Amino acid sequence: MTRVLVIGGGIAGTAVALGLRKAGFDVAVYEAHPDTAEDMGAFLTLASNGMRALAQLGATDAVTAVGFPLTSLRLLDHEGTELTHAPLGEVAEPALRYRCLRRGELNAALQGEADRRGIRLRHGARLVAVTDGPRGVTARFADGSVTHAELVVGADGLNSTVRRLLTPGVRPSYAGQRVFYGYSGTATGADGTGVITMIRGSETAFGYAVSPAGRTYWFARVTTEPLPAHRSAHRAPWREELLPLLRKDSTPAADIVAASEGPVMVTNAWEMPLGTVWQRGRVVLIGDAAHAASPATGQGASMALEDAVVLAKALRDLPDPPAAFTAFERHRRRRVEHNITVSGGISRGSRNPSRPGRVMARPMEPDAALIRQLAWDSPLSAAPPEEP
Repeated sequence: MTRVLVIGGGIAGTAVALGLRKAGFDVAVYEAHPDTAEDMGAFLTLASNGMRALAQLGATDAVTAVGFPLTSLRLLDHEGTELTHAPLGEVAEPALRYRCLRRGELNAALQGEADRRGIRLRHGARLVAVTDGPRGVTARFADGSVTHAELVVGADGLNSTVRRLLTPGVRPSYAGQRVFYGYSGTATGADGTGVITMIRGSETAFGYAVSPAGRTYWFARVTTEPLPAHRSAHRAPWREELLPLLRKDSTPAADIVAASEGPVMVTNAWEMPLGTVWQRGRVVLIGDAAHAASPATGQGASMALEDAVVLAKALRDLPDPPAAFTAFERHRRRRVEHNITVSGGISRGSRNPSRPGRVMARPMEPDAALIRQLAWDSPLSAAPPEEP
């Protein structure tokens, strides 16, 4: 069997390992973090397209065992007036409903499924070099260990080492917003399990959902200067910065944040430039390593799961790795770069007093072409069909 080395044991890396194993490849995952990182990161939502990709990987049960479903979307303006309340995603099919969960829970669920299938996952393995030779790829790690494979998949996220080695100088840029995440107990206005509420604030974009246990998961996006690099993604008491902005509006947001339990997490919103290199020789990038976007559309994890299915199918169905990598890129680039553009536009345009910014884009639900592309039993062509 062709041996594939996946660098990164997060969402994209573990999911592509599941797909590659299902397609018949010998796959191993190397993750820099020393454990499953169950408490790493904030929460996220998996959209129906991401849940559909999970189903093709046979990982639905592992993921629906954690988090909770979201079945409708409510939108409020800065005065607390409800503008719309509508079904969210493919509500009729329980396995395809949106899901809200902690990022670490999703990582742990996918890693547990990989372990159950006998996929080797080594923690604490920090990549330092990749050498692409005529007979395969050699990967070297910080602890001095060396491993060989026919192919390498770089799924190591926003600050990808594989991308840095592949294309030195290409790096993400600030998308114009700081993003806050927190959790609250019972808070005024935080009702409606199964509902995600988005608020078009005068100074912020805010969203929250309530778990079946009554815990409120919330986020806020604020257009401002980026955090200094050494402070990004660190947990700290950021309520003092956020609450004055939320209190300018007549919405539940300020009360929810004031009731937060524990520290609030804040990070910069980043995005990759369009048209970057995804592949070279026996190495290919997927997920945030290739096409990180601002979180405004809420599609980062779902796009990574789509990548996992399409790359596994490409390597299964195309005659050789160069053809497979090229097909993967042809099928994926238009969609993910559209997401970068839309999400970045929302982030950079959300602060305009005369025109309250959007909280999120219209959900990117699967169309017939994407459904066929993700369907495991449907062969992947060398190129997607041309759009009309």
